[in-house]
Amino acid sequence: MELKTAFAGTLESGDIMIQLLPNDKGGLQIDLESTVAYQFGNQIKEVITQTLASQGITDAVLKATDKGALDCTIRARVTAAAVRATGKDVWSD
Repeated sequence: MELKTAFAGTLESGDIMIQLLPNDKGGLQIDLESTVAYQFGNQIKEVITQTLASQGITDAVLKATDKGALDCTIRARVTAAAVRATGKDVWSD
């Protein structure tokens, strides 16, 4: 699946900024910067991985700057970035 670089989210408290880029080397690389990474870093990465997998994205670099976002917000931002990166609209089937 071909990806373009895409962004979603903000740097406001309770949100997460997602940058999704193509990965020429293959595979999924997640770079997470979070104020709560020590406590919730693994959970945040798992939500990101599951959301990308549900969109069929297996080769990408995702840079996330988290400001305490809930799982539902993380899913929404990753989905929005995936839609923008692929051009595939998941909301209108």
